[in-house]
Amino acid sequence: MASKILADNAPDPNSVTTKLSEWVSNVTLDDIPENIKERAKYLILDGLGCALVGAHLPWSEEAVEAITKFETPGGTAPIIGWKGKKTGLISSAIINSSFIQGFELDDYHSYAPLHSNSIILPTLISLLSREPEKFTGKDLLLATIVGYEVGPRVGRSIGGSSILSVGWHSGAVFGPPVASASAAKLLNLNARQVEDAFGMACTQAAGLMSAQFESSVKRMQHGFAARNGLFAALMAESNYKGISKVFERKYGGYIPVFTLGGLKPKPEEIALGLGEIWRTEGVLVKIHACMGGIHSTCESVGNLLKDHDIKYQDIEKVTIELTEAPFHHGGWKAEAPIQVIGAQMNNAYIAATIFIDGSLEMKSFDESKLNRPEVWDLVSKIECKQNNFEGEVDPQFKLCTQITVELKNGEKFTNRVVNPKGVLVPFSKDDIVGKFRHLTNGIISTEEQERIIESVVNLENTSIEEFLKVLDLDVKSPFAV
Repeated sequence: MASKILADNAPDPNSVTTKLSEWVSNVTLDDIPENIKERAKYLILDGLGCALVGAHLPWSEEAVEAITKFETPGGTAPIIGWKGKKTGLISSAIINSSFIQGFELDDYHSYAPLHSNSIILPTLISLLSREPEKFTGKDLLLATIVGYEVGPRVGRSIGGSSILSVGWHSGAVFGPPVASASAAKLLNLNARQVEDAFGMACTQAAGLMSAQFESSVKRMQHGFAARNGLFAALMAESNYKGISKVFERKYGGYIPVFTLGGLKPKPEEIALGLGEIWRTEGVLVKIHACMGGIHSTCESVGNLLKDHDIKYQDIEKVTIELTEAPFHHGGWKAEAPIQVIGAQMNNAYIAATIFIDGSLEMKSFDESKLNRPEVWDLVSKIECKQNNFEGEVDPQFKLCTQITVELKNGEKFTNRVVNPKGVLVPFSKDDIVGKFRHLTNGIISTEEQERIIESVVNLENTSIEEFLKVLDLDVKSPFAV
């Protein structure tokens, strides 16, 4: 047994963990195509917009109060949207992540579901605050892109979206190595230290999807990933030893353990196309304030309302057909009363809301509109079914919804959406700037909006002191606007 353990721990140039660690350590900004660098800057802007929107939601304020109550006073790391308020590195990462995830408006990925910005940006902002004069905007951009690249590769290696079907919260499981990769890059760790960071990050990976029904902790689980990955990188910086070859290690390794539920292990995905295939291109920007797998439902209901004269009072029955992961994630039967988080995770509730209101807005989840009798009456008429649309839908995306509406007069209408807006044709940079302005309109001033946009769009020429300064502002709750 001893010789076997030593063999598993021996240097191996074919190890996917080693390959990824070496790439993280060695990649430079010059190695990255210009279009990827530009895309990343606008994705960062989207993440910051989501953080500002989430900073003073009720559950976000509860999180700040709770964490700062037991955290040692002081620290260098900012709490976004709370002018002058700082805390420790780890607490800041958790809190700011919970802001970005605060209203289900943040990015997701077509290749393996995770919310990259809610992991990467809080991790890096915490680290940058420690010694802002030591880093540049270029360092931030590079470390962010490293995270964007690592996340979907790790996620795909253990099943991608299929991991949702067995009950794991995918991004919380994929996230710790993402945070550790971005942090390790910013800290300029060597390949051995990066591998140690991966080893310590992956052993902390966890996240239960049952958090989606009523728990505020759903907003924070990507923050746990940020915390764990940041902690791992800081320990590796001090040469604390992590698990070697953690991704493929046969006994107790990340991929073997997380694919025990019947998922297909794909260790080759970890290092696939590094430096040639850019997974940053697959980071998708959300339109609607709900789980990404429900966006096809939002678009399909919108199409039905646009194409036909449908009054919600005339609906007899609605059937929503969903592919596997969206069905398991969002096809569950909702029961009254529902919490905001549950509403944002449920296809039937979201569909009913749009049929009644004509669109889905942040105000749709305000206390005055949540749990309306007319919404629940329509929810009772909606049935969600699984349909994988074999041979009809690109299996790479699996984002398809078909909705059939039957009216009381016997009329029947059907609409199918394969890959909603923002998937096959990603949001343009102008779209992202427009979303940022729309989300932050009224919660910060126009001047503050423009300073943030200017800082991020010109990130290579922005000092970290200036970057942190434009985020040090007070934000209003979007429910109060």
